[in-house]
Amino acid sequence: MKRESIRQRLQQAIAGEPVQKPVFAVYDWFVRNRPLDWNALFQQGLGQINHADVIRYRRPHLEIIESTREVEGQIRRDVRWITDIGELHEWYLGEWRQAYLIKNEHDYRLMARAWQDAVIELCDDAFDASEDAVSTGGITVAQLDRTPFQVIQIDYAGLERFSYDIADQIPGLMDLLELMNEVKLEEFRAVRHSAATQIKLWENLSIETMGPVAYRRYLVPLYEKIFAILEGSDKKLQVHYDGKMRIIAEDIKRLPFDGIDSLTPLPEGDLSVAEARALWPDKFLWLHPSLSLYDLPPKALIQAVQNMARDAGANRYCLMISEEAPSNWETTVPLVLEALDNLN
Repeated sequence: MKRESIRQRLQQAIAGEPVQKPVFAVYDWFVRNRPLDWNALFQQGLGQINHADVIRYRRPHLEIIESTREVEGQIRRDVRWITDIGELHEWYLGEWRQAYLIKNEHDYRLMARAWQDAVIELCDDAFDASEDAVSTGGITVAQLDRTPFQVIQIDYAGLERFSYDIADQIPGLMDLLELMNEVKLEEFRAVRHSAATQIKLWENLSIETMGPVAYRRYLVPLYEKIFAILEGSDKKLQVHYDGKMRIIAEDIKRLPFDGIDSLTPLPEGDLSVAEARALWPDKFLWLHPSLSLYDLPPKALIQAVQNMARDAGANRYCLMISEEAPSNWETTVPLVLEALDNLN
């Protein structure tokens, strides 16, 4: 009997067929950025979740210039967003951002100029290349960044600046949100024509800092417009919600997300896998085992992984390495694969 590939197993799980042998897969980012013996792990049965940009922007009022240099053994990367009315600047040391683009109220106007008159174009080239590369070892998800509220908070202004400004309803911020929301809807209109069926928003939601009121005021209405655009297509939307979600669990239940990506149970999250499945019986659960599980003795790790799989139910789930690769990967990743192989 021919053995089904990881790709086939994952596609069947997404389609809602009974999960006989759960997939355990890793984000492509870690494959590129963590020097592990990934080929050895793939040969043992680890899958891969690739991500591809399918939207290109033409922003007539913006030029982005990047430069790098070495600083005390680390790479410093400077990024300048240059518009015809002013310039924004951010910089990184290694993987970590050290300064945000938006530093004051005026910078919201500069960012709005950067996005003004943006033209959205669909391009499946990266998706097609990724599908060829991953082949039978996994699948490719089309990524559409985050919703604008999240982009501005996480990537442009930072939590502290953004929290004060959204509370004060700073006009420049509110105008920027409105403009970027319209751009985001254009992206989803374009992605209806993509070859990709799985679409991801990298929300990285932190409900403790956002609060349910802001979630319902700023994110839910945009989600509803997105779903209206996708209605009638074959596109399935997943959101990267890797934190605590109990307080908005009923909102998530009502919204027709196809999947909750990087769902992390206790102690990092605040829902067990069993609770998540009871709350969202039809959603695909992309489960991220807590990193603390990898520190358990082997038998306890196997038991914990098998319990997660059983609690996820009969269908619509997989397990993944999506927040960080375990430091003891050489022994623990094969143990997880073994646990899923021997699930009964």
